[in-house]
Amino acid sequence: MADFHQNGNIVTLHNLRTRTGPQVAEELAAFAQSRKISLILPCLYSELEGEAMPHILSELSKVKYLHRIIIGLDRADETQFRHAKQFFKGLNQNHIVIWNDSPRMLKLGARLEAMGLAPSEQGKGKNVWSSLGYLIACADSAVMAIHDCDILTYDNDMLARLVYPVTNPNFPYQVAKGYYPRIGGDKLNGRVTRLLVSPLLIALKRVIGDRDYIDYLRSFRYPLSGEFAMRTAILPDLRIPSDWGLEIGVLSEAWRNLAPKAVCQVEISDAYDHKHQDLSPDDAEAGLSRMSTDICKAIFRKLAADGTVFTPNVFRTLKATYYRSALDLLEAYYNDAKMNGLSIDRHSEEKSIELFAENIVRAGHIFIENPHETPFIPTWNRVHSADPGFLNDMLDAARADDAEYE
Repeated sequence: MADFHQNGNIVTLHNLRTRTGPQVAEELAAFAQSRKISLILPCLYSELEGEAMPHILSELSKVKYLHRIIIGLDRADETQFRHAKQFFKGLNQNHIVIWNDSPRMLKLGARLEAMGLAPSEQGKGKNVWSSLGYLIACADSAVMAIHDCDILTYDNDMLARLVYPVTNPNFPYQVAKGYYPRIGGDKLNGRVTRLLVSPLLIALKRVIGDRDYIDYLRSFRYPLSGEFAMRTAILPDLRIPSDWGLEIGVLSEAWRNLAPKAVCQVEISDAYDHKHQDLSPDDAEAGLSRMSTDICKAIFRKLAADGTVFTPNVFRTLKATYYRSALDLLEAYYNDAKMNGLSIDRHSEEKSIELFAENIVRAGHIFIENPHETPFIPTWNRVHSADPGFLNDMLDAARADDAEYE
């Protein structure tokens, strides 16, 4: 995707193939002398047994500019935690595995519950939030990066390009969002972005009119990517969604807290493939069905917070407008794929569009029926205000787990 197009809303930093990965990494090593960089890896124990994670580990072991790696480990018992600690010993950097299900961590969770500040559900959002809390408590990093742990096409150049915009002291960016073409084998992937988010934003603009927030989201080439980097000064006030709306939620927080010139997107890979979620058409609480509903709710909530009035009639109109927009885009994607020798299953894609259209109305119904729903996890500033010792206690608990379970 070597071009130099700028959309005018947020800066796009392209890979023009004029610098090598090692050259970027060498410059980062110089920046890191005064601006320490930490990486957060939110993972499930099952991902340690998959194809992607061993390769990611091998690539990360070559990185010399990282100050710390924080691995947030979910769905692990004691034996699995011990195995995870051995698994990550191959990392050359200072690192820690945070066992989110340990007795110490569960006790801290009960403490949050008693204050009414506990995350409403388990999942990636809570994992990321807890890892951010540990990083904030360490108080020694200027830059934080996050990427997924199921990337089959990972190489360490991706990380270097992701953190460069927020690490370079001469750049103004506080948030960088990674983007890439979603190609796996001979297939064009990225169904939720292509078939839900893009046509939904087009439909919203037609139904409710121009909104700066809609233009902002449309500026991102891959708004659902799990790869982003930030300057750590903004972390204590960051509201992390606890559901599948994490990526859209982080972009919305950047929109709420920062000037547009402080946000950029950066091309980090020529091709990207990872573990694919099932569509789960028969289970609204699983797979892409649940994800699509949560993403829609996240967008509707943000627009409502900015003054947009939603009614059942608006959602019905939005569904019809979305459906037509999605079918039009599917034709464009099909032709693009064919020209590049890639495949698209049009029947499967249209079934996805039909499910997403139903879930737009479902998300709208949930939004209207539960106007007081607060899916955001409290900010770490609020937790610190309610319990000033909590962050240090969490730091001590994670380190105690690390020392005890060898």
